[in-house]
Amino acid sequence: MRSTRAGAGKTVAIGGVDGAGQFYGVQTLRQLFGGSTSAPTIASVSVSDFPSMPLRGTIEGFYGPPWSHQARLDHLDFLGQVKANTYVYTPKADPYLRDKWRTPYPADKLSDLKSLVSEATDNHVHFTYAVSPGLSICYSSTSDRNALEAKFQSMYDLGVRSFSIPLDDISYTKWNCAADQTTYGAPGRESAAKAQVSLLNDIQRNWIDKHAGAQPLQMVPTEYGDLTDTAYKQTMRATLDPDVVVMWTGTDVVPPSVTNAQADAVSKLFGRKVFLWDNYPVNDFGNTRGRLLLAPYDKREAGLSNHLTGIVANPMNEAYASDVAVFGTADFSWNDKAYDATTDWKQAMSYLAGGDPTATAALQVFGDLEHMAPTFGATPWQPQAPALAERVKAFWTALDGGHPADAIAALRTYAVQIQDAPVTIRGGAVSAGFVNDADPWLTATGLWGQAMVAQLDALSARLDGDVSKANTLTAQSKSLQKQAAAVMVPEGRNNWGSVPVKVGDGVLDTFLTAAGDLVDHPVTVQVPAKALLATDGTTKVPVEVTNRVAGDATGVKVTVSAPSGVTVTPATVDIGSLAAGQTAKETVTLGATGSTPTAREVSLTTKVDWTGSGGVESATTTDDLQSSCALTPTRPVAATADSEESGAEQDPVTNAIDGDPATFWHTDWSVAPVPSTPHWIATDLGASRSVCGVRYLPRQDGNPNGRIGKYEVYTSTDGKSWGDPVASGTFANTASEKWIPFSEKAARYVKLVAVTEVSGNPWTSAAEVSVDAR
Repeated sequence: MRSTRAGAGKTVAIGGVDGAGQFYGVQTLRQLFGGSTSAPTIASVSVSDFPSMPLRGTIEGFYGPPWSHQARLDHLDFLGQVKANTYVYTPKADPYLRDKWRTPYPADKLSDLKSLVSEATDNHVHFTYAVSPGLSICYSSTSDRNALEAKFQSMYDLGVRSFSIPLDDISYTKWNCAADQTTYGAPGRESAAKAQVSLLNDIQRNWIDKHAGAQPLQMVPTEYGDLTDTAYKQTMRATLDPDVVVMWTGTDVVPPSVTNAQADAVSKLFGRKVFLWDNYPVNDFGNTRGRLLLAPYDKREAGLSNHLTGIVANPMNEAYASDVAVFGTADFSWNDKAYDATTDWKQAMSYLAGGDPTATAALQVFGDLEHMAPTFGATPWQPQAPALAERVKAFWTALDGGHPADAIAALRTYAVQIQDAPVTIRGGAVSAGFVNDADPWLTATGLWGQAMVAQLDALSARLDGDVSKANTLTAQSKSLQKQAAAVMVPEGRNNWGSVPVKVGDGVLDTFLTAAGDLVDHPVTVQVPAKALLATDGTTKVPVEVTNRVAGDATGVKVTVSAPSGVTVTPATVDIGSLAAGQTAKETVTLGATGSTPTAREVSLTTKVDWTGSGGVESATTTDDLQSSCALTPTRPVAATADSEESGAEQDPVTNAIDGDPATFWHTDWSVAPVPSTPHWIATDLGASRSVCGVRYLPRQDGNPNGRIGKYEVYTSTDGKSWGDPVASGTFANTASEKWIPFSEKAARYVKLVAVTEVSGNPWTSAAEVSVDAR
């Protein structure tokens, strides 16, 4: 595309290698217009551009309520504007694609599909029709193949020229008909691949190749999300027609990243470049409950165009809100080497806002609060509210640095932006479809923003000594927080039904809780989570007293108390005066009865008294302190166990001492009979040490299987004689680290016995087992 001005003449010329190229040139021209609507302008410019990947767009492949017909039409227009050329029609809710795939569409459905195909054609988008027959097809059946071809023919007659046969989310351990066992053998990876290849090659060679203009057949393999070479992939690689396009989702259903090395590896496994089905921003699975996924398209490595035939994004049930991520997908697949996620995200927000800078800024504030991108595991691949988190971090840094007024003022400015963002977004500049999709989240965001402003104003009042006003504003903030938390996603919008919306969770709500606590505890006392147990049985505990938002405080005094059996010396410490932001550090000593040093968890209660502008005040807190013979646990050099899984998975006992909480040891579960509890893991420290505790971290993947219930701990100097247990009890049924303290023992070996599993299951698991030792 070129725009020039020569003398009095003005010329805009657009050329393309085909109609699609000329269409994309027009889209580029549209982006270059400046000036006002009534008097648009364009600079003299020359643009030569082309896509890095041949296939770019979306796949409507999510579970739950499908898009409306109008939403699909609008989405096809959107794809054209962002130079995407592929829309795969495979909604799980269309019965004629899955359960009723043999049944022809009724006339009204055909009419809707025809209008979609026409809209796609107008926008130079390939409308790909994808039938998923795997739940019921008899691969060896001529009548079933004829039915599949008839369904494709009905779409071809509507103008469809791109077809797909997804064979994902089905089992290859059973056949749908006895004839397939006779034809392909017993169910399994290799026989499933043989059956699928037979069908796919037949359709490609005897139907696709004989229909003018038809694009190469696409398919989704049953093994679509890994890099393991199996008999299934080997058969596909060796026998699948080279023209058939194979789709892949990355290294998992929702991969945290996609790299060139991964794409190269999977291309070798299937014997061709693959077509990435990217499950972002889809929100139809459990970890997305209550979420809009508005983070940018990210963590896909530049250079993937060398390894992929293209990318399609699987969007949300909310069609228009999906435009944020799909905008990035289109941009990345057009030019992956120049793609920048941060820049693209801002451009996507500007697109939704029609270029309005105020609305664009509001969308960025709102989008940050919906930034969480979950995986199927416990760790998201994009964090929640990074912009807010950075501002909250700066708030605490300024507050702890003695600048509370500055900290409050800076964060309040952003809180007002959160409060006002929904009003701006609903003001008319932003796409109406997006506003409708985001409506409950916008409502909750406004309430959370009001709650944040009120809570920061409460801190200002506390700093000024107006305790009554501070308490009133805190109560107001808590009421608004409660209202925000009660906003629900309407029934029928998503696969997960009516649930509370999530806005900035883990960042915004956490800050408000901490800020509310500051009003009640403007002068704080901190003790560490751990303190070193000395060989004489005493423990020195550092105590920090900080005036955070109490103005100038005088007569500051701290009293520390402990449960019966533990002494505190001195019990009371006089601090004197503390200016706002000032910290004083003191030390108290804990003592205990008994001649043997014993590790223990001590509940310390600290009461601080002071006089401020509001008069005499006090605040009390209780903290649990671990008094241990080691502040850093020791990772054993070796471990053995009574059982470990080595069949269906590789979960060896060494996973429990590798320092990686993402791996875990699991007892054998894939053989029959499954060995039952009690199970044990014995650790070797490599030399005799003075030990006083064991730390057990349950598996961290969100699955509670194998979590220890009742337990016993034993020590040994030789790994043979264990004696009586040094500790026993029952763990809470949570995924957090568990600490088992006991009296110091000389030992090289420490054994943790799982007497029971929390749900009564026969197995045991552990992410990490370590020992407190000096």
